[in-house]
Amino acid sequence: MDEEIPDAESRNYISCLAWVKQGVAAKVPDKIELSAKELQAIIQDAQSELHRELKAEDDSDEDADTEGGKDKKKKKKTEDEEMDDDGSINAADEFNFDNYDEESGDIYCNMDRLAILEDGKDPNITVADEDDNDSEKEDDIIKPHDNLLLVGHIVDEASILEVYIYNEEESSFYCHHHDYLSYIPLCFEWLDFDPGEQKPGNLCAIGNDTPIIEVWDLDVVGAVGPVFKLGKKPNKKKKIKRIGHKDAVLDLAWNQTHHHILASGSADRTVLLWDLENGTPSSKFSPFEGVVQSIKWHPTKAHLLLTGGMDKKVRLFDGKTEQAKVWQASGEVEKVVWNHYDPNTCFISTDNGFIECIDIRQDNPLWQKQVQEEEIAGLSMSASCQGLLISSNKNGAIKVWDVKNHLEPQLVFEKQSNLGQIICLEASCNSPYIFAVGGDNKAHNLNVLDFSTINEVAEKFKDRAPITSRVNSALRTQREHNESMMDVTQDLGSIALGSLNSKKLIKKKKKPRHRDLYKK
Repeated sequence: MDEEIPDAESRNYISCLAWVKQGVAAKVPDKIELSAKELQAIIQDAQSELHRELKAEDDSDEDADTEGGKDKKKKKKTEDEEMDDDGSINAADEFNFDNYDEESGDIYCNMDRLAILEDGKDPNITVADEDDNDSEKEDDIIKPHDNLLLVGHIVDEASILEVYIYNEEESSFYCHHHDYLSYIPLCFEWLDFDPGEQKPGNLCAIGNDTPIIEVWDLDVVGAVGPVFKLGKKPNKKKKIKRIGHKDAVLDLAWNQTHHHILASGSADRTVLLWDLENGTPSSKFSPFEGVVQSIKWHPTKAHLLLTGGMDKKVRLFDGKTEQAKVWQASGEVEKVVWNHYDPNTCFISTDNGFIECIDIRQDNPLWQKQVQEEEIAGLSMSASCQGLLISSNKNGAIKVWDVKNHLEPQLVFEKQSNLGQIICLEASCNSPYIFAVGGDNKAHNLNVLDFSTINEVAEKFKDRAPITSRVNSALRTQREHNESMMDVTQDLGSIALGSLNSKKLIKKKKKPRHRDLYKK
C-alpha cells in the first residue's frame, strides 16, 4: 500500500485500532503518579540513553564503511542462502544473526522540550470543577460490560496509545487514559500471556515503524514504558547480535491456544514466531517475495497461520510440516480474515479493489470479485453474525456485504463517511454489529459504528446475531429515543420556566475526552 508521508507538523490521523474483550481489564487500573523530581530523572535517563544509542549507531556506521565491499558481498551471499531452493520455510536456520545487516533506528522519543511543572500542577489551571472530578472518578472504573478500544493516534510529531472505554448497553464512549510512544504504531494485538506473572495479564503488543515490538500493560495508568520488548538491534562494538526483524513490523497475531506464541509479519519479508517465555524467535518463515502485510492464526487449528503480502500471494503455513500452501491473488494482499462460521474458508482484500474467498482445501479461490477500483485497506468480519463482512476504501466509503454460504459478496449497505481516508477498520470482539473505524480527517477521524441501527443491515441479518444482541439493540434504540424525547421536553420546559435549573432534571452525560484525531 503506497501512501505519501506528510510533514510531521501536519500529521493528524488514526494509524491502527484493536478491541479488548469484556471482563479482562482490572476494575480499577493501577496508577503510577510521579513527583516532579522523579519525572525529571526519567527524562534525563531517557536523554542519556538516546545519546548513547545515537553514538553507538554512528560508530557502527563508521565500522561498516571501513569494512569495504568484500564484507557486503559476503553478507549478501549469506542472506540469499537463508531461503531454501524450493522456497520452503527456513525454520531451523536460527536466523543467522551474525550476518544480518546493520540497520537500526531511533526507538526513543525526543524529550528535550518537555517541561517540568512545579509540584506537578499546571499554573494555567486555577479553578477545580467538582462535578468534573466526580465524573472522572466514575469514569476511572472499568465495568464488566466495558470493552476497551485501543487507538493509535499520530498528532504532528507525537505518537499516542489511547485506551478508550466503549459500553454498548450505556452507549458510552470516552478515553480512559493514554500513553505516549516513541514511534509510529502500525498494529496492535491483545494478549494475556505475561512471562513475569503467574496469572493472565491484560497486555498489548505494538508493532511499529521500527523492528522492535513493545508490550504494554493496559492495567497501568501513567506507565513510563513497556513491560518488555521483543527484538534487539545489533551493535558491533558491544558484540550484540540482531534478534528479530530488520524492518518495520506491520502485523501481529497472538496464538490463543498456545499462549506463549506471538507471530509477527514485517516489511523485511519474513514472519517470525516469538516464544514469549524467553522473548526470542523460535521459527522463521521466509519464502516471501514482498512485504508481509497481514497475518491471522486459524480459529480452531492452532498450527495454521494465514498470511498475505505485496507479492500477490496468500500463504497458509503449517507448523507441523513446515510447509506452506499458496494461492495467487488478483493484486497485492491488504488484509486476510478467517470465516469464523466456516474455518475452512477465509476472505482477502487487495490493492486493486478485489474481495476474494479461499477454501483452504482447494487449490484455487472459490471466487474473486472486484468491488471497486481502489485498494481495500479495511476488511473485517463480524465475530458473531454469520456472513456480515465490512470493507472500506481510501475515499471514506464503508460497505456492508453478505457473504453467507460462500456466495459472491452481496452489497447490503453503502455509506460515505466523514472520516477522510479510512486507514483501519476492526470488528468488536463481543458485539456482532459494532465496528470501530479510523481515518485521517483532522476534525473527525474516529468512530464506533453500530450497524444494527441501519434498517437494511438489521433486516438482512436479523436472524443471524445472538438473541441477547438483538435484545440489547432494541433496548438501546428505545433508550436513545427516550433520551431524545427528554431533551426535547427539557428544551420546551426551559422556555416556559426560564429560572429552572435544567441540569437537575436529566442525568449528566459523559463527555468523551476525545481529542480530534490525526491526519497524514
